[in-house]
Amino acid sequence: MRAILIIVAVLVVLVVALLILGVTMSPRKPSESVTSGRAGGGGNVPFTLKSVFADGERIPVKYTCDGEDSSPPLSWEGQPEGVVSYVLIVEDPDAPMGTFTHWVIYNIPGELTSLPEGVPKKKETEFGLQGVNDFRRIGYGGPCPPPGKPHRYFFKLYALDSTLDLPPGARKGEVLRAMEGHVLAQTQLMGIYGRG
Repeated sequence: MRAILIIVAVLVVLVVALLILGVTMSPRKPSESVTSGRAGGGGNVPFTLKSVFADGERIPVKYTCDGEDSSPPLSWEGQPEGVVSYVLIVEDPDAPMGTFTHWVIYNIPGELTSLPEGVPKKKETEFGLQGVNDFRRIGYGGPCPPPGKPHRYFFKLYALDSTLDLPPGARKGEVLRAMEGHVLAQTQLMGIYGRG
């Protein structure tokens, strides 16, 4: 009888543990926003980022160092309530020397829902302040991988509850530190590009 009670108790503990794990580890769709728990807007529309290429598709040559090297048009929807500004960071995690930063633009006005093609490569623009990329230049620097396997380029958009107290020309690390505690939601778009 005692053995049966022990088995029942173990089964109850396992069922409770599985229920807790099922609630806390429910999978998130890739297009859903990652929030800090304070986002409440967007209705039923997930926070998403779009461009002329779909997620996982090849980035057109025009937006690379083999073309015009201009930034691609971007648009987003489903932004949270209370957004004051946005930050956009574009990175290549497949670069030979580690993650390579291609674009840092911050204090994008909260009322904007898009960036046009070819944002001027200046520290201060009507679309926000631009930082220094890993080409050591201001503004967007397009994909320019070495020959071989295509690289992935992540366009990461963050919705913030404030603007950042940073001058133009900041580096990615400075922007990330200034953002801490202010991210309402984030989304991303990934494009690929290879040469040879």
